[in-house]
Amino acid sequence: MKTIRLRPGKERSLLRRHPWVFEGSVGGGKADSGETVRVEGSDGKFLAWGAYSPASQIRVRAWSFDEAERIDAAFFARRIAAAVAIRARLAVASDGFRLVHGESDGLPGLVVDRYADTLSAQFLSAGVERWKATIADALMAGSGARRLYERSDTSARQREGLAAASGWLRGGGDATTRITIREHDWRLGLDVASGHKTGFYLDQRDNRKLFSDTVRHFGLERVLNCYCYSGGFSVAALAGGATQVVGVDSSGPALEQAVANVALNGFDASRHEVLDADVNQTLRAMLEEKRSFDAIVLDPPKLAPSAAHAERAARAYKDINRLAFMLIRPGGVLFTFSCSGGISADLFHKIVAGAGLDAGVDGLIYARLGAAPDHPMTVTFPEGEYLKGLVIIKR
Repeated sequence: MKTIRLRPGKERSLLRRHPWVFEGSVGGGKADSGETVRVEGSDGKFLAWGAYSPASQIRVRAWSFDEAERIDAAFFARRIAAAVAIRARLAVASDGFRLVHGESDGLPGLVVDRYADTLSAQFLSAGVERWKATIADALMAGSGARRLYERSDTSARQREGLAAASGWLRGGGDATTRITIREHDWRLGLDVASGHKTGFYLDQRDNRKLFSDTVRHFGLERVLNCYCYSGGFSVAALAGGATQVVGVDSSGPALEQAVANVALNGFDASRHEVLDADVNQTLRAMLEEKRSFDAIVLDPPKLAPSAAHAERAARAYKDINRLAFMLIRPGGVLFTFSCSGGISADLFHKIVAGAGLDAGVDGLIYARLGAAPDHPMTVTFPEGEYLKGLVIIKR
């Protein structure tokens, strides 16, 4: 087994069970891409077993902190079985859910979502790439799914020195990549081959239900869904009794799916309008037209993938929230989100507060939101908290 030795003083993060070793912490040793290595402190004491990635700034991702553990097929079967068991206990109100959530499930770089009888997986690090075939077999055996599709086509692969990859890994054949899942009392269509992430935004499941309930309980009739993607929040609004929902997105295929999802749930198409447009420009135009809404959803894409992008992203978040505050009527509700890992929950709150000040309005925080519980965060890996949201009632 090859050994990676850390520089003096760089062992603290591993001693705290944080699973990453950055390039600057490595004092010596190297290995092939994805190869399992023994990580030692500068004193030669064992710290972790990890996967080596020669191309990444995250040079080693820890598999285990137990010196007696072996990283083999049985290891991956155990980790996947544990992830499956945890999800079974959550009683998720959908047949679409996150099955493996990377570091939080002890499998750094692996993301697996289940959509009915189909798994959609992303192999995003050198370690899981090296063990892909073994992991694929363990996923099929542990989940009981019929097929497994790979969506390893994100920029994270490039940072690992890996080429993009997608297609059926197990059981696909000529099967369609289009799937319909059940979420709460709704049905939602998606495509694992072309949809965002692994096909859909499962992390917002519980927030969509809260939005539907809020629309109903507050009697919110006119709803604006910004960055609406395939219309999950739009369906939620209509289910809550909204009389008019406007969805805005710059993706034509996503809007087509949004229209299809509204029809799939039997809602009157006249209550739903989609705009293929830039959200920022649309918000400004609506202000000039003196339009107003009872509820607005702001769920933009990731604007700050790391802390280095936070300042620029903060300006963008502040601007769209300022415009939204001005478009909501007094007593209306704003559901605003950030999925940027580089924006902390505290910073996001400050950004939204600044937007309210610039808009000349105040609001009451009704709820603080995060990802659904099948997207867990561990106490030793705070970077797992990527999605954060605020529900604000405008005064």
